[in-house]
Amino acid sequence: MGYLWGHREREITRIKRSTSIVMSIVRLSGTVIGAKDPGRSVRAKLLFLLFNAGWDIYNANGDQQITLCNIEKKLKESDAFVFTPGASLEDMFKAISIFVGYQTLDKHLARKPTVILNSDESWDLLFELLASLRELGTVKQDFREFLLTASTPEEVVARLHLAMEGDFPDPGREISCDTVLPTHDVPPPPDLLGSVCVFCSATLKDPTYLAEGEELGRRLAANRFGCVSGAGKSGIMGAVVRGAVAAGGWTAGSNVPHIIELEGLPDGLARFWLRHDIYTRMEVMIENSSAFVIFPGGAGTVQELLALMIFKQQDSELMKGKQVIIYNRPDSNHRGFWDSLLPLLSLVCDPGDYEVATSLDEVMGRLNEHTAGAQTV
Repeated sequence: MGYLWGHREREITRIKRSTSIVMSIVRLSGTVIGAKDPGRSVRAKLLFLLFNAGWDIYNANGDQQITLCNIEKKLKESDAFVFTPGASLEDMFKAISIFVGYQTLDKHLARKPTVILNSDESWDLLFELLASLRELGTVKQDFREFLLTASTPEEVVARLHLAMEGDFPDPGREISCDTVLPTHDVPPPPDLLGSVCVFCSATLKDPTYLAEGEELGRRLAANRFGCVSGAGKSGIMGAVVRGAVAAGGWTAGSNVPHIIELEGLPDGLARFWLRHDIYTRMEVMIENSSAFVIFPGGAGTVQELLALMIFKQQDSELMKGKQVIIYNRPDSNHRGFWDSLLPLLSLVCDPGDYEVATSLDEVMGRLNEHTAGAQTV
C-alpha cells in the first residue's frame, strides 16, 4: 500500500512537471462588438484552444479597458500576450508597447512571449513600419523574433508553447551606466509661450538629423518655447536638449530607472520627472506639454505618437487643443523618414489629429501660428 501511494505521488509530480504551463495567464487583445462581430468565431476558437492547452485567459470577452495608468499592472499579471485579427489603434499601441518593453529590458516582460494572429493581414502596416525603421537604423532588433506571428489559432497555441519552452531572443542591450538623478527643480519661466515635447530617437546617429535636432532645440528656446523630452542623453534626443540648453532655453524631461541605466540623462535639465514605468512617463510628458513634434525615431517614438492619437480620439483633456507635428523631411532620394508611418495613421486616425511638416522652418511656422491663434481666441 505504501508503495502504491508513493508511486501515485510520483506520478502526480511527473504530470505537473509535464504540464507546467497550467495556470499560466495569457492576455488576449481586442474587443468583441456584438453577436455578429466577424472576429467572434476566431476569438471563440482561440479561447477554446488556449483553455484546452492549459492557459488561463485575461480579457476573454474583450471588455477590459487598458489605460496608461494601469497597463504596467496588466503586463505584470500576464505570462504571455496574444493579439487577434482586426488590429485597432489601441491594439497596435499595446503590441508596440510590449516590443519597446523587450527593447528596454523591462523586467516585467522578461521571457513573456507575444503572438499576433494576423489571418486578416490587418497588422501588415505596423510590420512594414517596423521593418522600415530597422532599415533606417532606429530599431536594432528584428521585431519578428519578439512579436511572433501566426496565421491560424492552432499556430498561435503552438508558437506560445515553443516560445515558453525555448530560448528567448536577446535584445542585444545591457545596463551600461549608473546615472545620478538631478536634484534641482526649476519651474518654467513666466514668459514661455508653451512647452513643446519632442519625441525622437535616442539611437539614430545620422549627423544631419543630429544637427537638425540641435537646431530645433535652439529654435524652440529662441521662440520662447520650453523643450520637453524623454530625457535620453544619446541620439537626437540628447541633441535636442543640448541645443535648447545652449540657447538658454528651459528644458524638462521624464525617464524611468531601467532606461536611465541604459542611456544616461542629458545635462542641463531644469526639471526632471522620475517615473517607474514608461506609461506614466508618457503621461507626465503629455500633461506638461502644449504641442508635440515627432522627429525621426524608433519603436518608442511610434508608441508615444500612438498614445497621443488615442487620447485625441478619446477627446481626452490631456490633448485638448494640442497640435501634433510629424517631421518628415525628404532625403536625397525624396523619401521621407516617416513615409511608412503615414499610411498606417491615415487608416486608424481622424483627419486633423496630426500635421506633417517637411522642414524645420515649417515646423516652427506651424508652432508659432498655432500659438498665436490660441492666444487670440
